[in-house]
Amino acid sequence: MGNTFGHLFRITTWGESHGGAVGVVVDGCPPRLKLSEADIQPDLDRRRPGQSRIVTQRKETDTIKILSGVFEGKTLGTPISMLVWNEDQRPEAYADFKDKFRPSHADYTYLAKYGIRNWAGGGRASARETVGRVAAAAIAKKILRERCKTEILAYVKQVKNLVAKVNPSKVKFQQIERGIVRCPDEVAAEKMIRMIDAARKQGDSLGGVVECVARNVPVGLGEPVFDKLEADLAKAVMSLPASKAFEIGSGFSGILLAGSQHNDPFTIRGGRVRTKSNFSGGVQGGISNGEDIIIRVAFKPTATIMQTQETVTIDQKKALLKAKGRHDPCVLPRAVPMVEAMVALVLVDHLLRHEAQCGKR
Repeated sequence: MGNTFGHLFRITTWGESHGGAVGVVVDGCPPRLKLSEADIQPDLDRRRPGQSRIVTQRKETDTIKILSGVFEGKTLGTPISMLVWNEDQRPEAYADFKDKFRPSHADYTYLAKYGIRNWAGGGRASARETVGRVAAAAIAKKILRERCKTEILAYVKQVKNLVAKVNPSKVKFQQIERGIVRCPDEVAAEKMIRMIDAARKQGDSLGGVVECVARNVPVGLGEPVFDKLEADLAKAVMSLPASKAFEIGSGFSGILLAGSQHNDPFTIRGGRVRTKSNFSGGVQGGISNGEDIIIRVAFKPTATIMQTQETVTIDQKKALLKAKGRHDPCVLPRAVPMVEAMVALVLVDHLLRHEAQCGKR
């Protein structure tokens, strides 16, 4: 249960961290879309482990293979199944966790719920599961680009208490990708890298914030009352591993303003209705208004750290635990394409739902 996301554009991910493979089935993709592995691989390359010293050193090529739903280079309208083999499995690194609960992991709750758990890398609770999400979202991004010229960009906005200066309306992909921390503010990026390096050397971890902007989003996406666009965006990004908080537009800082300051006045610009400010973050009444959609997601410090911690065993005895294996000292650089993925999946689903109900405009 809970492995499927979306209404008309539906994805089902499968596989465990140290199982044979991970993958996804995409159902509801429109037919006749030109598609190949080359359209999907770049986003998986951004998500994959081992790409720099400040992320996990697990060595995976994350090479995507399309198994179904594409014929002669075009989608058929039938389910698209995609697979990535796990090439660097090391379940033995987790043998000491078989009878111990890792602090702030899903070990205890999974066992309490199901009566069984995959102790090798956390199984489905591992961020390895997001391979399928990112692969599916590459298709979603292509649909959004071709139909609406929608662009979705995420970047690291904050590490611990260090906040970058970024203009979400002007930031470019090349600025984000030029550094290993994926922060377009070069001054802040260097400081972030030093902070993460220091935490890694101490066997510790850091958290922070990923900000994401979606530009050229059509007006009218979102389904009141329970499927408001921001509600679905919140559910989407909060389903990511290690996510702990969500904001859209002014977010929590909006409470510091009066209504006269926070309202977005309407105007006419470029022949259509626009807003002079964007405290709403591109969504009003649960429906997109055509302005940039701007969200932020807070990620906790990575739960697995290389320090001795107190815990208990499955038979409720006190114990000590020190992690082994390869883990991210900070999830943020690799979370960037994951956040983009979940935003893309929500937007493409709502685009198809809007077209089904209201027709194309």
